[in-house]
Amino acid sequence: MSENIEAVVRERYGATALSSRSSKQAGVRAVAEAFGYSPEELTSIPAEANMGLSCGNPTAIANLREGEVVVDLGSGGGLDVFLAAAKVGATGRVIGIDMTPEMIELAERNAAKGVGDGQPYANVEFHLAKIDDMPLPDSSVDCVISNCVINLAPNKQSVFHEIARVLKPGGRLAVSDIALKQPLPDIIAKDLMAYVGCVAGALLINDYHAGLQAAGFAHVEIVDSGADLNVYSEVEGQTGCCTPATPSSMAPNADESASPLSLAASSCCAPAIVSIGGASLNDTASECCAPSSQLKGDAESDLAELLRRYNVNDYAASVKVYAIKERA
Repeated sequence: MSENIEAVVRERYGATALSSRSSKQAGVRAVAEAFGYSPEELTSIPAEANMGLSCGNPTAIANLREGEVVVDLGSGGGLDVFLAAAKVGATGRVIGIDMTPEMIELAERNAAKGVGDGQPYANVEFHLAKIDDMPLPDSSVDCVISNCVINLAPNKQSVFHEIARVLKPGGRLAVSDIALKQPLPDIIAKDLMAYVGCVAGALLINDYHAGLQAAGFAHVEIVDSGADLNVYSEVEGQTGCCTPATPSSMAPNADESASPLSLAASSCCAPAIVSIGGASLNDTASECCAPSSQLKGDAESDLAELLRRYNVNDYAASVKVYAIKERA
């Protein structure tokens, strides 16, 4: 089952990397700003680094300092890597880990592009790897950050132990993630596509806390940010939590500036809305997490029908996770 999940997640996020979504699109910007990114932060990095996949802003809560080594789990197009790079400065280093080749390629293009003066980022690097098996030495990192990714890992306890391994004693974890306030109905919890939607794979808040403690973390704190997950309906091209429609599901030759095709099913909880040329058709209901009716395949159609009956905001929350690795 875990290999199945990883394959689907890799496929969906590979499609995200190829979708041309960026901060140039109002909906993508709106999601990032709703989860804590300032307009100044978004304009300070390559626009393509932000694809509207966030559920928080870990760089704002990590207290990053000059000279530190930082690792970003599930680094995507490099959004948090580039923001962290500015905080740790030339004497620091930021390492992005992602298991999706298309995301690594996109991040490396963004790093070479740079921003402002056009100079490439000199203090960042990206590695194609899984977050429970990082190509990093023991006790080599000051801070680990992540943004809406750990919930997707099939074996979260392995991830927690791997984070503890690479952190220096006294090193810290500062993560934005999706966690559950109460158990999901079985019919959603067992659905693979809901897993890719950042819902079925999420841990209960108490289990998240216990898992970090078991991995050797102290002073664990998990805070509900209170963010409204329905903000994901602002994003164009979204078909599940943090995952937009594959390019094949987008309208061919669409002129984005004049007549966008918006498949705005939420990343965790928004109605799917098809918008063409400014006209909106809500074909999938008012509840949460419904993939667009434009998608093909019985599995996704069934999931859309299922999730019309549930408001995932009642079950899931955007959380801020803090923890410190115990000293020897």
